[in-house]
Amino acid sequence: MHLRRLILLTSAALAFPLHAAESWPQFRGPTGQGVAEGDAPTKWSPDSGVEWKTEIPGDGWSSPVIDSGKLVITTSETENGRMVLKARAYETETGKPAWERKLFEPTDDEIAARHAKNSFASSTPAIADGVVYIHFGHMGTAALDLDDGKVLWQRKISYKPMHGNGSSVVLHGDLMIVNADAEENPAIYALNRKDGSTAWKTPRVADVKRTFSFSTPTVIENGGRTEIISPGSGMVGAYAPKDGKLLWKATYDEGFSLIPRPIVAGGSVYVATGFMKPELLAIRLAGADGDVTKSHVEWHVKKRIPKTPSLIHYKSRIIALDDTGFVTGFDWKTGKEAWMKKLIGNFSSSPLLCGDTLYCLTEDGVAYVLEVSEEGAEIISEIDMGDRLFASPALLDGALYLRSEKALWKITGT
Repeated sequence: MHLRRLILLTSAALAFPLHAAESWPQFRGPTGQGVAEGDAPTKWSPDSGVEWKTEIPGDGWSSPVIDSGKLVITTSETENGRMVLKARAYETETGKPAWERKLFEPTDDEIAARHAKNSFASSTPAIADGVVYIHFGHMGTAALDLDDGKVLWQRKISYKPMHGNGSSVVLHGDLMIVNADAEENPAIYALNRKDGSTAWKTPRVADVKRTFSFSTPTVIENGGRTEIISPGSGMVGAYAPKDGKLLWKATYDEGFSLIPRPIVAGGSVYVATGFMKPELLAIRLAGADGDVTKSHVEWHVKKRIPKTPSLIHYKSRIIALDDTGFVTGFDWKTGKEAWMKKLIGNFSSSPLLCGDTLYCLTEDGVAYVLEVSEEGAEIISEIDMGDRLFASPALLDGALYLRSEKALWKITGT
């Protein structure tokens, strides 16, 4: 391998292990990049190749997280005429409920500002050291014992939301990092994992009219320095875990309501910039300091960029699944389109890659399984699950875990 390419590949790395995973501990898996290892089922139906299916009560679009034989999701349910927010755990071997825990009763004001496509339980939990960290945005945050659901602590970060909440939590060391890109006074919080107290709070600094966004941060190592990469309306910033100091930023006009989680590959971070007219930016990480908008943005493209699904890195390609079903492979060095495949449907769930197998789930409940290469993509299977799919999938030990609107599924294939 050419020395310069080797330096690029190693100068910016995710702050998560890249070896075979024993858990699916956060939104988009062990690295947060939507990439799994091992076997991947490619053919099944709702009645065949399904190891178990478990009906789940209430509503919610949080994605499943898995560790120590337990799968955890969050739900919003109605009890005695009031909404309650819960965490629920299930045994991965059988799909049977392990425990449930009622955590919060949001006020009428707290539940008023929600987009029709959003749920009250959209933020994906995170698991570490036998503790599951639950987040409902402005409605409440908590830490629970993974084994039995015992509440270790709970608190609220109060802010005025727009369209509800969707940003998922990220863990780093002793910190739990959450975005609060609210309608007013957006900020990033780092909470102490042991008790939920605020370690630091950093306001967003961006000259935009609409400040609300819903992206999930990514923690990386950049030239020996740990950085929290966190996109928001109008800008993406890198923050120091120690004190929340803004290390560098890149701006992008009036981008807002930003949802996709950034990915890192080949020494660059790749960011989709939100609604209306989204762009995909490749930002070089080596030497990034201060405002790098003019110095480090390697390329940007404007066609077929996702507003909701997150990106995928595959070999020399950045794969983007846009909300209307265009799957595009961009050259990671130049941004030039290498190939495109059109799928039928609308997409909110982020895609998942395992080897050469790519999973894409439609809002109407169709699971597409594609075989991808650097030259293109072909559909292997098209499975109608009979239930809407907004949550992102998990894949562990050769089993695909899906959360549909009314059920959890463990799929091993036929």
